[in-house]
Amino acid sequence: MNEVIVSMKDICKSFPGVKALDHVNFELRSGEVMALLGENGAGKSTLMKVLSGVYTRDSGTMEIFGKEYGDLTPKQAQEAGVAIIHQELNMCRHLSVTENMFLGREVSGRLALDNARMEEEAGAILQDLRIDIDPRQTVGDLPVSKQQMVEIAKALSINARILIMDEPTSALTSKEIDDLFRIIHKLKAEGRGIVYISHRLEELQHIVDRVTIMRDGQYITDMHFKDATMDQIIAHMVGREIKEKFPRVTCEKGKKIFEVRNLNAGKLVRDINFSVYAGEIVGFAGLMGAGRTETTRAIFGVDARESGEIFVDGKEVNINNPMDAIRNGVVLAPEDRKKDGLCTKLSIRHNLALPNLDLICNKLGVVNSQKEQDLCDKAVQDLRIKTPDVEVDSGNLSGGNQQKVVVGKWLARDSRVVIFDEPTRGIDVGAKVEIYHLMNELKKQGIAVMFVSSEMPEVMGIADRIIVMCDGRITGEVMAEDTTQNEILTLATSFENKNIGSN
Repeated sequence: MNEVIVSMKDICKSFPGVKALDHVNFELRSGEVMALLGENGAGKSTLMKVLSGVYTRDSGTMEIFGKEYGDLTPKQAQEAGVAIIHQELNMCRHLSVTENMFLGREVSGRLALDNARMEEEAGAILQDLRIDIDPRQTVGDLPVSKQQMVEIAKALSINARILIMDEPTSALTSKEIDDLFRIIHKLKAEGRGIVYISHRLEELQHIVDRVTIMRDGQYITDMHFKDATMDQIIAHMVGREIKEKFPRVTCEKGKKIFEVRNLNAGKLVRDINFSVYAGEIVGFAGLMGAGRTETTRAIFGVDARESGEIFVDGKEVNINNPMDAIRNGVVLAPEDRKKDGLCTKLSIRHNLALPNLDLICNKLGVVNSQKEQDLCDKAVQDLRIKTPDVEVDSGNLSGGNQQKVVVGKWLARDSRVVIFDEPTRGIDVGAKVEIYHLMNELKKQGIAVMFVSSEMPEVMGIADRIIVMCDGRITGEVMAEDTTQNEILTLATSFENKNIGSN
């Protein structure tokens, strides 16, 4: 126990125009959980991709279980005992749990694949982890949380001794997180080494032994978690002390900007009524499956409305699709920014310009290059998007900077209503504060701001007023400064006591 099983020294890795890793050191011991921390773009994922054979290092040395490795391939890393569980799950959704677990190393019988033996082995691993999943079930039919557990079981099925978990709890409920932590403690007791990457710093106290901190592609420090305060960890991550995790600004409440009446759309949007006024931020709280995201999609015209009315500045607007919403000043920064908010293969310039062609084109439809450049420069400057230039593909940006591009494309339109759905999911503490400042700036400009968040402290820290949903309906409305987490949780679990929110 506690022998060094991974040693990486002076690791360097560059991409065109970017030095992702600059002489980074990293060490992992058996039977420990090492939290690898840093802001988006710090180099955490790049370092772990070097360890798992996805990327080839430019220079530096790497030892796994005392054996020195040069240029690893993913297969060689797997044979060395390394498994990585990506934030964006890498599974074949049309195949069964068993088929995913044994993909590329199927067990053959005399004439065909030995499906019975593979199912038996898969079932034994799932049972050992106390994961209630049928190994014959199709992975695509499982919720994301169960898919996450299958990834862990898959890693154990290849006898991985080093597990890399990248944002493993980003889509899990509190109970599922408890199950994951139970499994992590079990693996740790077996002597496996776990690298845990997460922006949810409050989780660390439950599982972590040591932390390694990176910033701007460089190794900053490592320390025993019990010897560090959270403020010290954050200061090392961002290079400065963050005075307020949830900066709040007070504005005088103005006129009603946005109103939704009797909105119905599918099973999870039933009789929704609420308003947003100038000078306030309205947060939507609730458990997963409460209908918050579905409500934002119905408002923005992504999902069809069955009934209901939407008003902007006192005037009823007809929204049947996102283009209608945009024309009427209602915009959405969606929950899944890569899937729904960005064209990741296109540059920052194109992502910012595409929704605004009507503003930057002349009557003949020709793009005015100067207007386009001004629009891009303003977004990069106002939102402090970290990039060498606007020609960089948005898919190469960190999560926080991708979120800024999503927001930036709407700010040129003088939108009246800005809706954020999980705006800080998967981004670091420093970028979170920048998003909060952006929301506050919109609030000060008299723009109606509403946002959905699964992070209770975030909703209470940033919102002025909180609307709570449960099972597709509004179950309560509270002022953030007058409520408690317990009160919000009670409203969020009021399945038999659904009310209509007040205006």
